[in-house]
Amino acid sequence: MIFRHHAALFLATGCYVGRFPVAPGTLGSLMGLPIAYALAQMHWSAAVLVCLGLVGTAVWVAEAAEHELACKDPGCIIIDEIAGMTITLLAIPMSTGTCVAGFILFRILDICKPPPIRQIECRLAGGWGIVMDDVAAAVMANIALRIGLYLIY
Repeated sequence: MIFRHHAALFLATGCYVGRFPVAPGTLGSLMGLPIAYALAQMHWSAAVLVCLGLVGTAVWVAEAAEHELACKDPGCIIIDEIAGMTITLLAIPMSTGTCVAGFILFRILDICKPPPIRQIECRLAGGWGIVMDDVAAAVMANIALRIGLYLIY
């Protein structure tokens, strides 16, 4: 295996955390929390650009890792959950409560895959299919979190 394949697997599996046998997607989502916190310290427009770069990188490395592993959407690829968690909390006021609520909302939507998330996953192949269903779940979680915050405050 050449270096770029090692690098793609390393990134796609979240520094090999995705190889953990229990709940790798949940661990990937947890790994997104410190990134989301760091993005919260930036101007929102810079944070959006970082998220777009993360999604683009996630698509590329997920595609390469899926090809290297010769398996469709392997569970060890967790960069999509990492990116999804950062989008879930994008431009949301950071607190323990919002992080917990965002985490729970994102995991529920990512696991249950209500429409249109399931359709996105089924219609897109490779890295796009791996990542974009999580992006859709994250956008839905972000919107739900915003509505919840509006109703509470």
